[in-house]
Amino acid sequence: MSGHSKWATTHRQKAVADAKRSSVFTKLSRLITVAAREKGGDINTNFALRMFVEKARDASMPKDNIDKAIKKGTGEIEGEAFEELVYEAIGPFNTQFIVKCLTDSRNRTAGEIRHLFSKAGGVMSPVGWNFEQKGEIQIKNEELKMKSEDLELELIENGASDVQEDNEFLIIYCDVSELQNLKKFLDDKNIKTESAEIKYVPKDSLDLNDEQMKSVERLVDEIDSNDDVVEWWGNF
Repeated sequence: MSGHSKWATTHRQKAVADAKRSSVFTKLSRLITVAAREKGGDINTNFALRMFVEKARDASMPKDNIDKAIKKGTGEIEGEAFEELVYEAIGPFNTQFIVKCLTDSRNRTAGEIRHLFSKAGGVMSPVGWNFEQKGEIQIKNEELKMKSEDLELELIENGASDVQEDNEFLIIYCDVSELQNLKKFLDDKNIKTESAEIKYVPKDSLDLNDEQMKSVERLVDEIDSNDDVVEWWGNF
């Protein structure tokens, strides 16, 4: 029985991993399609598209899937007409969320997001006043072992407004308008970036204890599991 139990557990874990990978590919496909629809299918001239394609490659998304998503955006093949919706909500312990969706059914998505927060004891409510849009670039610290002592100064000269460091990443913030220029500066220096994207950054954040965090994580898991949700941001 132990062998069967181990196989069953492994099988379930693989099924969960496959489902999560499929969900990630669905979200990335929509982001790529919309970016291609808005500014064309050339990653050399469409910065947003290039960022999403790089993200898809890092997630091991098959090239055929990426190409198909781009062609849907440019109209070369038929695809769904996705609409971007952004919701603001309060979750457990007065946490604040901004949730970005790409959907082909406004009513379905609105109902599902409202239900997720209601079930967690939250409510749809304006919280945008506590967030500001910024460009954010993350670089692994190990990538910067040979960095110049003047790198931080050079980053500021090329548009960075703030540079922070934690145990794993150097995190660079900039105005949205400077993100493309800053990414090019790093590319020209052959510094690999883990991510480069526009985010909603909270002005004030909450510190949650472990028990509170478990409750919030349950809500986050449900948000992540919704195929219409492509990105979300919180203040915790």
